[in-house]
Amino acid sequence: MSTMNPLNLVVVSAGLGKPSSTRLLADRLAASTARQSGADRVEVQVIELRDLATGIAHNLVTGFPGAELRAAVGTVARADGVIAVTPIFSASYSGLFKSFFDVIDNDTLTGKPVLIAATGGTGRHSLALEHAVRPLFSYLRAVVVPTAVYAATDDWGSGGDAHTDELPARIDRAAGELAALMDRRPAVPKQAEAVVPFAEQLAALRV
Repeated sequence: MSTMNPLNLVVVSAGLGKPSSTRLLADRLAASTARQSGADRVEVQVIELRDLATGIAHNLVTGFPGAELRAAVGTVARADGVIAVTPIFSASYSGLFKSFFDVIDNDTLTGKPVLIAATGGTGRHSLALEHAVRPLFSYLRAVVVPTAVYAATDDWGSGGDAHTDELPARIDRAAGELAALMDRRPAVPKQAEAVVPFAEQLAALRV
C-alpha cells in the first residue's frame, strides 16, 4: 500500500447528453491521470453540471447556493487537481460550464492544477480551448497544464474508443502533465507567516 499522501482529483463535466462524449473524454482523462499518479493514491470525484443546472441558475439570480451546488463548490475547493471538460457551442465553452465557474469564488482555483478539455462536432472548433477556455482559468489564477485536449465526433469509434492513436497520446500527455503538478502540490497549504507591524519591528531594533 502506498505511503504517499492521497490526492483528490475532481472532474467537472458539462456534457448535456446521457451518455455524452464530454463525460467520455473526462473519464479517459481521469483514468490516465490516476494511472500516472498511482491509482491507489488518487480519489476521483465527478461533478456532472447537468444535474446542477437548476441550482446554478437559482444561485445566479438569488446569490444563494443550494445544498447540492454548495457541496460541488466545496469539492472543487478541496481538490488537488481539476479536470474541466466542456462541449463547444458557437465557438466557445457552454453557458452551463461558464455559469458554474462564475459562482465559484475567484480565489478558489488560485494555484490549483487544472487540465482543460473540450468536445465538439468537428475539429474546426479546437481553437476554442486556447481563445476561450484557457483565458478563463488563467483569469481565475489556476495553473493550467500546457496540453489541452479536444475531441471531435470523428475521434471516437462506435464503441466509445478513440478512432485513431492521436487522441489517446494527447490524453496521456495532458494527464501526465496534470499528474506531475498534483504530485508537487503540498497536501496541506503552509500557513502564512504572521506579519509583524512596522512599529513593532522598529521598537525591536531600538532595544
